[in-house]
Amino acid sequence: MSQPSLTIDGLETVYDALAIAIDQAGPEQASLFLVKLALLQANALADPQLFQQQIATALQDL
Repeated sequence: MSQPSLTIDGLETVYDALAIAIDQAGPEQASLFLVKLALLQANALADPQLFQQQIATALQDL
């Protein structure tokens, strides 16, 4: 069973919302905001192994 995915337009919408939220959090709180968001998303995903795979993928090519 494959995971649902966003369209390009959906990804652009999410990217824009995330960029705005990071700006609103400010440089001193951006890391805390991102950790809180990641934990909320991990909870919504409800799959620790998939979340760990996504962490590994996000770390590639930084």
